This record gives sequence, C-alpha cells and structure tokens, in this order.
Amino acid sequence: MSTRVYAALAGQPNSGKSTIFNMLTGARQFVANYPGVTVEKKVGYFSQDSAKVELVDLPGTYSLTSYSMEERVARDFVLNDDPTVVLNVVDASNLRRNLYLTMQLLEMDIPVVLDLNMIDVAKKKGYEIDKEVLEEELGVKTVTSDGKRGVGREELRHILAHAGDGQIGLPSFRMDYGPLEPAIGRLQNLLELEPELKSRCPTRWLAIKLLEDDERAVSLAKEHALQWSELENSLVGERQAFEADFTIRPAQHIAFRRHETAERVAKAALKAKYPGRRSLTDRIDGVLCHRVAGPIIMCAVFYSLFELAVSQGGRLAAMVTPYLSQAQFFLEGFLPAPGYMHEPLITSLASWFMTSVSALLVYIPQFFILFALIAILEDVGYLPRMAFMLDRIFKRFGLHGNSTLPFILGGIYVGGCAVPGVMACRAVPDERARLATILTVPLMNCLAKTAFYIMLVGAFFPNNQAGAMFFISTITLIMALPIARVLSLTVLKTHETAPFIMEMPTYHLPTVRAVLTRAFERIWVYIKKVLTIVAAVAVVIWALLQFPGVDQAKTDHFQQQAQAALAKFEKAIAKTPLAKRINSEDDLMALFAFRADYRAAKAAAAGDRAASKAVNTRFKAMDPVFFEAVKNRRSKSYKAFNKLRKTRARIWRERQGERINNSILGKMGMVLEPISQFAGFDWRVNVAMISSFAARESATATFKVLYGIGNDGKYAGPAMGDSAGGKPITPLNATALMLFMALFPPCLATIIIVRVATQSYRWMLFAFAYPSILGMLAACLVYTGGGALGLSGWEAMWTYYGLALAFAVFMGWLPLKRYSSNPKGA
Repeated sequence: MSTRVYAALAGQPNSGKSTIFNMLTGARQFVANYPGVTVEKKVGYFSQDSAKVELVDLPGTYSLTSYSMEERVARDFVLNDDPTVVLNVVDASNLRRNLYLTMQLLEMDIPVVLDLNMIDVAKKKGYEIDKEVLEEELGVKTVTSDGKRGVGREELRHILAHAGDGQIGLPSFRMDYGPLEPAIGRLQNLLELEPELKSRCPTRWLAIKLLEDDERAVSLAKEHALQWSELENSLVGERQAFEADFTIRPAQHIAFRRHETAERVAKAALKAKYPGRRSLTDRIDGVLCHRVAGPIIMCAVFYSLFELAVSQGGRLAAMVTPYLSQAQFFLEGFLPAPGYMHEPLITSLASWFMTSVSALLVYIPQFFILFALIAILEDVGYLPRMAFMLDRIFKRFGLHGNSTLPFILGGIYVGGCAVPGVMACRAVPDERARLATILTVPLMNCLAKTAFYIMLVGAFFPNNQAGAMFFISTITLIMALPIARVLSLTVLKTHETAPFIMEMPTYHLPTVRAVLTRAFERIWVYIKKVLTIVAAVAVVIWALLQFPGVDQAKTDHFQQQAQAALAKFEKAIAKTPLAKRINSEDDLMALFAFRADYRAAKAAAAGDRAASKAVNTRFKAMDPVFFEAVKNRRSKSYKAFNKLRKTRARIWRERQGERINNSILGKMGMVLEPISQFAGFDWRVNVAMISSFAARESATATFKVLYGIGNDGKYAGPAMGDSAGGKPITPLNATALMLFMALFPPCLATIIIVRVATQSYRWMLFAFAYPSILGMLAACLVYTGGGALGLSGWEAMWTYYGLALAFAVFMGWLPLKRYSSNPKGA
C-alpha cells in the first residue's frame, strides 16, 4: 500500500533550492500561483519506495517575517497547509547566513530536514562541514547535496518518501532568547488558554511573533483570541518593560539572538582550510562592482540582453510569423467562407481571435531567449549585483534595482517591446516597486512607437531630426520615473514593501539543463495564461469595433459600388476563358481563394528558386485558367481581376472604416473631441488612436493617410481635405502628438500581459486609463500652452523637456518611506 507525503522545499534566494526541486521531481511538475497573489507556486511529484511525494517549492525568502509577499506566502503555507516535512535547502558555502531562516523554521514545530546544498562550492572555498555537529546542535537530520550534478538525489528522495513513517520527528532545537524568555513564557501561558489560536499555530512561536510586533501575527491574535483585550494589554506591557530594562526593542533583541545562535552553530560545524584568503567571488566583484568599471560592464550586459532578446529574438519571431500565418490560414479554412461583399460574424470573430493569439505567440522566441538569459544571470549571480548598483537611483522614485531590466527591454532608449519588459517584472521582489514598474514600463519606446516617431520627425522636423529623436527617446524615461514616484505615493502607497536586502551570492557556472528547464517552464506558463485571458479581452475589443455596424444607406452605397465593379469585371473578361468559369459568386470566391493559396505557397518558397518554380507548375496544372488570372500580368483576365480585387479591397476598407467610425469606439472618439481639440486632435485622430490599441503598428499607416504624409516622408497637407474636417498639421501639433503617443495606453498584447503579471483586471484597466489622461494633459499643455505663448514646435519641445526634467529631479529629491511597517527582527 502506497503512502502519500506532502513536502515543502524552503530556502533563501540563491541557495540552489530550485535546482534541488528539479533534481528531485524531474519533468513531473507544474507552475501556478498561490491564491490571491502573483507569487508562483511550483509543485512537483515523484515516487519512491512505494510512496508518492508531492513537493511544493516555496518562494525563496531570507526570513519568515511579514515584510514581503514571498515571506507571507512561505510562512502561511507552513502554518496552514500542514506539510509532512520541510526540506530546508541551505547554501553550504554561506552557512551562517542561511541558518537564520533555519532557526525560524525550527521554531514552528514542524519536521525539518536540513540539506547542505552546493557542498562542492563550500569545499572549493576551503570549508569542511561537520554534519554530526549540526545534527547535535539543531536536532534535525542533515544531508549534503550538489543539485547541479545530481549528488544526494537518492538519499533525499528516500528521506522524503519515509517522512510519513515517523522517521522524521519534531526538532528538539529550542532557541534561547535570554532575558526575554520570562516574557515569552508569560505570553505563551495566556495563548495556551486560547483554543482557536492554539489549534492554528504553536503558542511559543506566536508569542515570539507578537513580541516582534509582526503585523500578521497581531492580526491573527486579534481575530481569533477570545480575550484579546487582556492579551493586548499584557503584550504592550511586556514590550515596554523589556525596552525600559534593556534599552532595546524586543524585535531587535530577537533578531540579534538568532544571528548570534546562527553564528555560534556555524562556527562549531565549520572548519576553514585557508582562513583569511580572499575568495574568487571577492576578486571578481572587485571588477564587476567597481565604481567606474562596474557601470560600464553593466551597460554592456544590458546592451547584450537587449540585442539578443529583442533584436535577435525579433529576427527569430519574423521567421516564426509565416508558420503562424499558415496555421491561421489552415484553421480559417474550417470557417464559413466570406462572400464577395459579406463576411459571417463567426468568421470575423474567429479571425480576430486567431490574429490576437498570433500577435502574442509570435513573441515566444524573444521570451525564450529572454528567460534563458535571465536564468543564466540568476545562476551566475550577477542579477543581484546589477540591482545593488542601481537601487540607489531607482529607490528615489519608488522603484527597485531589479526594475532596470524591464525598462531596458521595454525600450529605455528606442526599439524595445513592453511585452517582455512587463514579463521581466517578476524579478522585482518588492510588491509596490513591482507594480510601479509594471505600470510604467509600457511608457518606454517600443518598436511600433519608434516607427511612428520617425514618421513625424521626418515630416515636421526635417532639419532637426537628430535633436527631435533624442528628445522623444529620453523624455519617456524622464516622465516615467516621476510617474512611478507619484504612483508609489498615491494608488500604491498601501501595498506592501520591504527593506532592500540584497545578497551577493557566490558566482556559479550555470548548467544547460537548469537554464533550459526554467526557460521552458516560464514559456509554458506564458502560453497557458495568454490563451485563457486573450479570449475574454479579444472578444470585447472586437465587439466594441464591430457594433452597432454600418447603417443601411451606407451599406447600399457600398453594395452599389461593388456591383458596379463586378459588372466592369464581367465585361472585361467576356471574351476570355475566365468568363466561362465565373458563373456565380461561389466561382468568383473560388478564384480569390486560389490566389490566396498561391500567394501562401509562394511565400513559403521564398528564396528558393526551385521550390518557387515547382509552385508555379503545381498551380498551373491545378487550374490553368485561374493561374493565368493570378499570374500572367499581360492577360486581360489578370488585369480585370487585379482591378476588381483592388476595388473590392478599397470598398471593404472604406466600409470597415465606416464601421469603426460608427462603432462604440468611434462614438468614443467623437465624445472625446471637445477635449482632444485642445491637443489639436479631431475625432478622426481619436478613432485612429483608439483603434490602434490592438496594434501600434497600424497608427503609422493610418496617420500617413490622415495627414497626407507620402512615401518620401514629406507632409503635403491633410489628405482628407478641409471639407472633410481635415486640419493642417503644424510642428507644434506633431510635438503634442508624439508626447501623446509616448504616454498612450499599452497595446492589446501588453494590456493582456499586465493582467497576467498582476493577476488583476483592476490593474489592467488602470494601466489603460491613467496613461490616457496623462497623455491628453501633456498634449494639451504643449499644443494649447505652446500656442498661447507663440512657441514653435521645436521651442515647445524643449520647454516641455526642461519642465519634465525639473519635475523628475524634484520628485527624486523628496524623501520616500521604503517600507510600510517598522522593522521587526531582520
């Protein structure tokens, strides 16, 4: 009969915990989120000695206080989920620091096994660890392992498999808090009289946490204690009495005693072969963290990340795009076929949905490279050093040192992408800083925005293109930093934040297996989450652009144009073989389908002359008459069909434009015109900007037509003409437009990723709403304010730059509270 074991894996960051998890569970694992939070929950399974073990990889954390979300999740799991055993993974080469977490686990009265991981690193540093001393001091089973090489795998699996047999008992270790022990005892006696609290957690552990003034512990006692008033009075009295007698807060005393005990135990178990010798890690840090060389090397690393993940990954994405298009084309073949001037709603919706999914799946090559590179930097140990060097600047704006990578990927200068930028925010450990980063990364300059800027700069600032591009490339970061600070002081001020604790781990060489495993894990999580969320969001956007539709008069007008074009086509092919083949609308749509199949086949054979020639031969044999109509440019049938195809495309495009103008989003554009006029935008601009929410790339093409910007990049006046409401665009208006685009809400793909990263529709909607307001205010300030002062577009541009820079300096100068509660026993 098999037994079931429910085990937890706990450890500090950079202890090799995830490597041990992968070593024990192999491929039998999945990743989700803990309920109500964005912290990943990784669960794996393995079978050993007739036992089935479920292993939960808890978030890496330095302690079990309530500073951060990760600490709360790890502690709550141990208290509430009743694991059979906790496997505490420690970095053997940093024993004293890692034992600080071990002490807190032992106080929770749960079976614990101590795993001295990275024992090979400890030996290379000249350390020998006496396991028997550790077992005697801590009262727990102790093993050694090397997760990267699989050393200790069978022993660990055997121990965990038999944890349910009673072989792993409760630890005999008891921390001695010296002069605080009497107060702990008195509080413990009071807690023993509270049956609800006694059933939820160990009373001694809770007494210590209450003396630490742990917020979650106090809330737990207040909610479930029958005699809370008496308990609270005793608690306050004990704290005040201890502080009066010893001139130190109980929380600080508890922390000091834990550190002293960890140091004593480590000193007893550890023997150094080469005392006083400077380690290789220290020598490398002398270069990588150097005051001058450090930032230069970090910039080179950032550039390499950007080049490989965004640029090279973008080339891979371009290679993947044809395959996604072919897959979509294949799936669309199962949908009701569109007619000459009619497309079934189900076909329209399904095509929109598949296009939305493809727009997200195309990022997979970039994500895979990004996640692999991040895994390498994590395993090597360089990420904490980057965060350490940059935190001094970023913390002034409510951000974190680890916010740097998301900003780089988002396009801190030009040409990034907000989607991988937002995804990279998972590396920010501070909840408030993580949300601030997620909400400001989309303000960076993605590739689609960059194309839009180049278009406007070339058209309206032809003599100052370098200066204008420098302005728009840097103004986004100058605006994003104070915006992050404002968000931290307002809508994010109630969110948890922790003191900045940064460990400088020993440098390690990453293994290919570990890097690829983590990259594949994160890609799979991305795919699953995107496919579930995109269904809801894409359908909503489609409906807002589709309904209520085109009125009957306009529909009849488009239909008349289409029939007239069809009549001309039939007349032109009257004496050709094609005339005998086109006897109905179905025959005509078969011709359109033939052309689509032919073009898809030619695209797949691009660059290969033999394959391209084979495509021609195959399609000619398939239908010689249709082939002549789509291939022979000199034939009457080709010229007639080509003209019909272009006319039909124009009518469909105009009808789609009319539908958008008349849609809910179109009405929103008209509603916004009384406000947007102060930014120089009419309702057509509003509609174009709103509709480009699905994809920023469409904004460039739309505005080229709207503003009459030709292929030569020159502005020739409003293409729609004054009678249609078109207004001449000035450089001042172009400056306002660039700023509006810089602050414009994220595209559909980014909005979905914001939902994935925050696990909240509320933050997804906020990420759309607040940039809309700020973008309009900035555009109005430039256009209306600059016009009132008689400034040119160039003058208004740099006036705004100076004001934004001054505001950023001011916001960075203001003091910022780094964490939301008083320190309690770091």
